[in-house]
Amino acid sequence: MDLYDTAFMAKLVLLRHGQSQWNLENRFTGWIDVPLTPAGEEEARRGAEELRAAGIRFDIAFTSVLQRAEKTLEIVLDVLGQRDIPVERSAALNERHYGDLQGLNKAETAQKFGDEQVHIWRRSYDVPPPNGESLKDTAARTLPYWRERILPELKAGKNVIVAAHGNSLRSIVMEIEELTPEEILQVNIDTGVPFVYDVDPDGTVRGRHFKGALATR
Repeated sequence: MDLYDTAFMAKLVLLRHGQSQWNLENRFTGWIDVPLTPAGEEEARRGAEELRAAGIRFDIAFTSVLQRAEKTLEIVLDVLGQRDIPVERSAALNERHYGDLQGLNKAETAQKFGDEQVHIWRRSYDVPPPNGESLKDTAARTLPYWRERILPELKAGKNVIVAAHGNSLRSIVMEIEELTPEEILQVNIDTGVPFVYDVDPDGTVRGRHFKGALATR
């Protein structure tokens, strides 16, 4: 994986929530507070079992204020027997706000606005949908929270799990992987798959371990 001795490094786990009801229905979800599906709960359990098999324990957890991420974290901590660790919730980790698209079926939205326009809204870095956020906007609220609240815990040697959403986690990945706006557009984070990073005391990522989809340089 890498040439660094990771035994004394902090572990950072980024975990996208399991499948939600609107993931299943192919709807733009954003800040709408929809639950996990039974399949999504099972994805969370499988991710937790991977972490348990790897012997990873956590000192602190972070999540959004949306139930699909909160429930994912709850399942993981249940499996690990760690429901007693501190958990901090923040809207800074919420999914990207999809504005007027929230609740709309993605296929029907493409028919209404055109495939090209919907692709731009979904995959461009700085073009938001009507009354919504771009990935750049999402990063503008997520990254200060990452730098001020999460990264200091890692620098202190604590193992951290962040259970959140595809786009808020992409913002963090962009920072720690040192990706450009063009490169981050190629990143897709699978639901329920733990992304594990080794972080040294100065906050530098020295190793990464995951099974999900992540395109980088």
